[in-house]
Amino acid sequence: MPNGIHHIHKRKRVHQGLEEYPHKNPYINFLDQLLLVIAILGPIASIPQIMKIYMNKSAAGVSAFSFTLFTIFNIPWIVYGFVHKEKPIIIAYILWFISNLLVVIGTLMYS
Repeated sequence: MPNGIHHIHKRKRVHQGLEEYPHKNPYINFLDQLLLVIAILGPIASIPQIMKIYMNKSAAGVSAFSFTLFTIFNIPWIVYGFVHKEKPIIIAYILWFISNLLVVIGTLMYS
């Protein structure tokens, strides 16, 4: 990042009361990076469930109601992430929304 833009970016973070990014504390910096990885890996963990529904064309034992609620409950988190400009929250809950929605669609198609 060029020095001028970096300076403006730093001033913006200070004005908004945000901590430095990347954080100087290596533990906090590690946590920031870890959450980005978890934001992606968490929803990926639901891929076997999604594949099972669509490959077997069966949603036996899967609750459409529960996954519909999970999908709906993701929406406020997505909005929260955008309002607070929190990349891990935005990424995680958009991916969870998609994976939960795929399960809902599968359960409706194959129940």
